[in-house]
Amino acid sequence: MRSILDRLGILTDEVSTDFKESLAWIAGQGLKHVEVRVIDGTNTADLDDHRIAEVRRQVESHGLFIAAISSPLFKCALDPARPVASGDRFGQAEQDVEAHFVRLDRVIDIAKQLGTGRIRIFSFWREIDPTLHTAEIVKHLSRAAKIAERENVLLLLENEPACNGGFAAEVAGIVEAVNSAALRALWDPGNEAYGGREAFPAGYQQIKKTLSHVHMKDAYTRPDGSARCVPLGSGNVNWLLQLRALAADGYDGLFTIETHFTPEGGSSKTGSRMTLAALRAMVKEV
Repeated sequence: MRSILDRLGILTDEVSTDFKESLAWIAGQGLKHVEVRVIDGTNTADLDDHRIAEVRRQVESHGLFIAAISSPLFKCALDPARPVASGDRFGQAEQDVEAHFVRLDRVIDIAKQLGTGRIRIFSFWREIDPTLHTAEIVKHLSRAAKIAERENVLLLLENEPACNGGFAAEVAGIVEAVNSAALRALWDPGNEAYGGREAFPAGYQQIKKTLSHVHMKDAYTRPDGSARCVPLGSGNVNWLLQLRALAADGYDGLFTIETHFTPEGGSSKTGSRMTLAALRAMVKEV
């Protein structure tokens, strides 16, 4: 099996808001791929074809490839009349479900132009009781999966506490209910911990049969119950045991750093550097 470091990338805007600066740093660190989310202040889905072509050229000129579009697709309310949670949309306006399906078509087109077949999605802003809306969630994501099947792309559903698929068991349940090869789980143990759940072993055991991609962050729960992101290995996620379990279970997919951590007085690049250093040390023990 390939080393984790041979499958490791990072979201470009977790390094710098300046795309050129970010790519230079990523290549200099020996990483293999990038995921794109916000490029020079603009959500990737809002870039025109000329800029998309330039993005791909810039990435490949650094010896990297684009692993996925980390879109905020389906970060929206199932019904705007109902009270729901909300979270970061990364520059995307609040829109209804049908507008997100229009955006899905555009993101699929962009993914193909960028040479990737992978698109990160979500499961709509979290309802007061998500279990009351399971059928509605599955209906919409089944529609999205059928589009993805037709277009030969893979949708990656991430666990995000602000969404209905907030945690591992919920995401796994949605993926299993949709039952499409075009919809798989994106496992983010740090998000599980940020939401106050045990990422490993509990969360991993619930999601491992459905996952096809891994995001890497860590989170620490304060005594008052609130959480903050921290460098890998210094939070509540037992990343060493998680990596060992992934290896033992034969996971041969990609890993992407998404720290969401900026040290006091520092920069996002510093936060990503701290996580990368911790990961390199950890890999020696996997």
